Amino acid sequence: MKGGQLIVITGPSGVGKGTLVRALLVRHPEFYLSVSATTRAPRQGEVEGKDYYFLGREEFDRAIAADEWLEWAEYAGNYYGTPRLKVEEKVAQDKLVLLEIEVVGAQKIKETFPLALRFFILPPSMEELERRLRDRGTDSPEAIQRRLQRATEEMALRDEFDLQIVNDDLDLALDAIERAIEKRR
Repeated sequence: MKGGQLIVITGPSGVGKGTLVRALLVRHPEFYLSVSATTRAPRQGEVEGKDYYFLGREEFDRAIAADEWLEWAEYAGNYYGTPRLKVEEKVAQDKLVLLEIEVVGAQKIKETFPLALRFFILPPSMEELERRLRDRGTDSPEAIQRRLQRATEEMALRDEFDLQIVNDDLDLALDAIERAIEKRR
């Protein structure tokens, strides 16, 4: 594959964005995974610079004022953002840059990086999405219901994205993403 490109993977919580991105990186170790920044505290096992860049609110606000974010959004009381400089640098070096972000941030990418290829990942059904969220074992029943409500709202935006892919079969979803990337390049 030739030429730099920003590839955005988004969709509701529980659709398998992270699984798809990890599988793409296994198939294509030459891809660069952009690391987001957040103002939330690190979770157990998370590594600075690998999982996220963990920043204080003042530092994040300073970066907003300096236009250092490709996109940023507030989610669950914390800020999340994509460092602009690193993404632009890697694309200029002809790298394919993967960005796994939430839907609001992915919408903003269209304004700040209009040539990005933006994928919206969908669940096979709302029932399957609920099962996946419950099987994680990380959220209360109330939190799962909030995530499902938000997923319904986010899925209404899917037509704003370049391609929609149902993540029912991992290999088929990966193949569809790879074909679209190759076609764009």
